[in-house]
Amino acid sequence: MNIDEQVELLMQGTEYGDAALKEAMTKELRERLIEAEKEGRPLRVYCGYDPTSTDLHLGHTITMRKLRQFQDLGHEVTFLIGSYTALVGDPSDKNKARPVLTSEQVMENATTYAEQAFRVLDEEKTVVRYNGEWLSKLTLVDLIKLGQVFTVQQFLARENFAKRIDSGEPIYLHETFYPLMQGFDAVAMETDVQIGGTDQLFNILMGGRKLQEAHDQKPLVGVICGILPGTDGVQRMSKSTGNIVPINSGAEDMFGKVMSIPDDAMETYFRLVSRYTPVQIDELVAKVASGEMHPRDAKMELGREIVSIFYGEDAAQPAQDAFIALFQKKDVPDDMPEYALQDGQTVLDVMIAAKMVQSKSQGRRMVDQGAVKLDGEKLERAGDPFPGAGVFQVGKRKFLRVK
Repeated sequence: MNIDEQVELLMQGTEYGDAALKEAMTKELRERLIEAEKEGRPLRVYCGYDPTSTDLHLGHTITMRKLRQFQDLGHEVTFLIGSYTALVGDPSDKNKARPVLTSEQVMENATTYAEQAFRVLDEEKTVVRYNGEWLSKLTLVDLIKLGQVFTVQQFLARENFAKRIDSGEPIYLHETFYPLMQGFDAVAMETDVQIGGTDQLFNILMGGRKLQEAHDQKPLVGVICGILPGTDGVQRMSKSTGNIVPINSGAEDMFGKVMSIPDDAMETYFRLVSRYTPVQIDELVAKVASGEMHPRDAKMELGREIVSIFYGEDAAQPAQDAFIALFQKKDVPDDMPEYALQDGQTVLDVMIAAKMVQSKSQGRRMVDQGAVKLDGEKLERAGDPFPGAGVFQVGKRKFLRVK
């Protein structure tokens, strides 16, 4: 790829909330690529991941996909595990303080992170580091010096902090340390490019760039990735809403979950999760819009692509075949009623609300008989929280697309 093609690929799926800012970052990225090419060196690129849980879903891998693009273009990629930042907890996009984890919890979670990340990244070309390597060595005086770069007003102006002030929700002093710590990651690694989601915009542009300037380093380029919607196509993918596509649940489950997303979310998934180039995606979107390709076929292509990334090419076609056998050969209708899942609803609640059973006792009986399924998987208990989006089946003939 020439420089312009590289820039187009690397900026695909990015969001800054401001056209001028995106233009500035695009310009800086192009300049860095040209500079690196002249100097015959790779760019130093990283993304940090705080191991606050053990399992990753497709939404977590958006930034990994972007790291892989840099990797494939020959740049040096660091997968940074936030062994120290996770102890503080990132306040970004949160309406209350995160619980503070112990170092034992963090390291236990971290053991699975890199392993799962290598489903996307090239393990042989990936540098794995822990930010405790340098953050653990900071003294109180060092932290004070980092704090001199920022004002309290800059922190309080953050949207999520402003909302917490308005609602009377407390903001703890330790939460202001997080951008300082993340910013120092960039200084310690002399980073050229940092990747993160839109919730990291403040931390990357205010934290990393300002601290690098204060340490006489050239400020990094922030590549800010869009947030992947969940299988409902609306809310961001999150375990708390149940709209996730887990990356460790198997090829068939992953394919089925992808097939459950709404048609209008497909383009976003192609741009954020797939290995397709911008030109390839534009062509596919045009085919669907013109009627040349059925949305179902485009979604199957998306399903095969995503499964191939995480489970290999050999697993993609069998996963599609299993889906077809389950849903098309068992008379699952293409058209069915849709239902918007509400927070806290149980399996029985959905059956009653969607009028798929006449009474709670009938609903419990259907579950006990093994006649209640989501995407072909039996649901064992009527009182369990509803698992998430998918094709919900009660008996042989009642189907509901849960979003």
